[in-house]
Amino acid sequence: MKIETIAREGYEHIARCEDPESGLRALISIHDTTLGPALGGMRMWPYASWDDALFDVLRLSKGMTYKSAVADTGLGGGKSVILGNPKTDKSAKLFEAMGSFVDSMGGRYITAEDVGTSVEDMVILKRKTKWVTGLPHEMGSSGDPSPWTALGVFRGMKACLEEVFGSGDFKGKTVAIQGCGHVGMYLARHLHEAGAKLFLADISEDRAKSLADETGGQVMDPSEILFAECDIMAPCALGAVLNDDTLPKLRTPIIAGAANNVLLREEHGLKLKEAGILYAPDYVINAGGIINVSIEVEPSGYDEARARAKVENIYIALKR
Repeated sequence: MKIETIAREGYEHIARCEDPESGLRALISIHDTTLGPALGGMRMWPYASWDDALFDVLRLSKGMTYKSAVADTGLGGGKSVILGNPKTDKSAKLFEAMGSFVDSMGGRYITAEDVGTSVEDMVILKRKTKWVTGLPHEMGSSGDPSPWTALGVFRGMKACLEEVFGSGDFKGKTVAIQGCGHVGMYLARHLHEAGAKLFLADISEDRAKSLADETGGQVMDPSEILFAECDIMAPCALGAVLNDDTLPKLRTPIIAGAANNVLLREEHGLKLKEAGILYAPDYVINAGGIINVSIEVEPSGYDEARARAKVENIYIALKR
């Protein structure tokens, strides 16, 4: 296993790992540990190049610093990415190697599942490092963080509705969800139970159709859903979807979703404001998952009731 350090201004530590034996190619970025160890998920994605992966992990780790600070977790911000296709490239050897890579950070970075990885992957990781959260409940851990992220987004949406429409009632409101993975699925269920009408899209058409069948939603083409006429647009897939090309085509008064780094650049947030579109900052509204796993690393151990109370408070954070 070969681990190299990458220097980048504004970041405490960036490491690149290549392990020919397992096929692992990965990056860990520790942005800031002023408030505590860097906590952030592990993403697996078929990046086209090391440069693309580095661009992503830098943006994600910086976002985690903001998210951890706003959510008052007492932790810093970090992230890791694995270059590979999560559908075809996973193996026990690969995640054991990734566990060793995480362990080499000496506790400065604590990981959890993210896009392309699962609780099961984290269990394998645990064989090589103790610096992993979001393990199954039977292991004394906090479990899959996805339902908590979805709950926080749902509560945040309620605050946004009250701001724009004067009422947090979802009945009769239309929500477009871009991405029907774990978080998108749980979010759609919350919204369906609250009486919202749903537009759904995912790169897996079968996954979108299955969720539509369950919730009575309407499936849309992934390339079109961002521009759907709706009351809330919820980006719940990858980031940078709000940019110079997409902003003029938006037909919604609210952007509130689970995706990280939704804005390509900070200036796009100002452009949303100029267009009269309310934007719920991603590092506030999608903090439910990180809040949940952060409680796991507290000295007193994981407490589900405390996790739920803190996640529910995302509503209050967005009302400020």
